[in-house]
Amino acid sequence: MTTVLDYGHQERVRIHYDDLDQMGIVHNARYAVLLERALTSYWEERGFSIANGRPTAPDVFNAVAEFTINYRAPIRGTGDVLIHFWLDKFGRTSGVYGFRITSADGKTVHAEGHRAIVRLDPATMRPTEWTPAARAVAGPLMRPALTQPEEAA
Repeated sequence: MTTVLDYGHQERVRIHYDDLDQMGIVHNARYAVLLERALTSYWEERGFSIANGRPTAPDVFNAVAEFTINYRAPIRGTGDVLIHFWLDKFGRTSGVYGFRITSADGKTVHAEGHRAIVRLDPATMRPTEWTPAARAVAGPLMRPALTQPEEAA
């Protein structure tokens, strides 16, 4: 079942036997891989990938600058999970994803966190601006600004 989202995107990702630790739960390090699989699917479907060993767009050349995760409930065994991700920020040269990994029915939150990336110039390895094409693909992922409650008069 796929839940209706107010923002961002959701990908169904498969948990495989080799994602599990000796206790039969998903190993903590694999959560980053699950998110990476979901993000890769989203961007690949929109023309941003590595094909024949080369990026299909300059924006594919980016690096993770920060990754934080809070584990809420273990994922037990194989099967599907849902990865809900969105962009909290998409600046001149960087972006910050928020994400939530849930059960296939969306009722149990297994983990949540943030992942910051920086687009790099392959020649200099310095931050460089996103292209208009990347901005167009990133746009639907933007989380609406949280509304601040009005102050009492």
